[in-house]
Amino acid sequence: MGVSRIRTERLVNLVICLLSTRRFLTAAQIAATVPGYEHDPDDPKDHEAFQRKFERDKAELRELGVPLETGTASVFDSEPGYRIAHREYALPDIPLKPDEAAAVGIAARLWQHAGLAAAASSGLAKLRAAGVDVDPSATLGVEPVVTVDPAFAPLTAAARERRAVTFQYRTPEGDEPVARHLEPWGVVCWQGRWYVVGHDRDRGATRCFRLSRMVGAVKATGRPGAFTPPEQVDLISHVAHYSGPVPTVGRATVVVAPGRAAGLRRWATETLPGPDGDRLVLPYGDVERLAGTLVGYGADVTALDPPELRDAVIQALKEVVARYDTRADTPAEVAS
Repeated sequence: MGVSRIRTERLVNLVICLLSTRRFLTAAQIAATVPGYEHDPDDPKDHEAFQRKFERDKAELRELGVPLETGTASVFDSEPGYRIAHREYALPDIPLKPDEAAAVGIAARLWQHAGLAAAASSGLAKLRAAGVDVDPSATLGVEPVVTVDPAFAPLTAAARERRAVTFQYRTPEGDEPVARHLEPWGVVCWQGRWYVVGHDRDRGATRCFRLSRMVGAVKATGRPGAFTPPEQVDLISHVAHYSGPVPTVGRATVVVAPGRAAGLRRWATETLPGPDGDRLVLPYGDVERLAGTLVGYGADVTALDPPELRDAVIQALKEVVARYDTRADTPAEVAS
């Protein structure tokens, strides 16, 4: 794991810790709670290194605009403590346009993934064990909501553990999936699609794979720490290089409700008014990507042709329903 990622995770954990309590926490309490601050307080050099690290992190949070407060929990405390002011940290209501809301939703789906929620919950459990009054409402934003792709969790876990994986992969040109063996370096989003980048053991070269084209389960093989990713590798650049520009391969016809879907209207090459809405002709390069865009407009847009676009929209809607059915079937946790 790179140094920048370790520091970022430590800062996120520090923010979660300080947001989850209304009392001031001393540096010692924070060190015992937040991953990344582990040290021996009886070792002068080790403790001094922690203090320098903590001071740098506090300065960085303040530079980022985080309202970090300093004070004491009571008049009997001599050591200063720290907390984040909720009233200054929370954003006011922000009106979002449909496309802006969609972008926020994509980011939320990643941050609310179970893997991140588990790390946050671990820190909160340590706070409760230490007798700190935790505010449950402050961590609602890190609870898991939906998955991204079935392959997302195992691939991100394998990249974090530096563990090789194998999976079945179907290319656009092939009918049958082929087994691939990869040393995953990381998972990134490019043009609305999730990709994993790493060293392809079958090809002996760097390759990227789209998660939606993986068939079946992703299986980890071998032991953790089996490989070391290149330093300062730019995963997005790899995906952009191998993906290349998306060529226009077809023209789709959709019906849009009056006054709705302004983004599609700007995209359209032809617009024909009709009694039930306007018919738009849209050039496209990837039918699955276009289907995902149309689904985002809900009932305001209906796909007419080509047939493969209608099928892709139906499949995307089924996936949405399946995800929410899974959420509905999951029993809510009861606080003890």
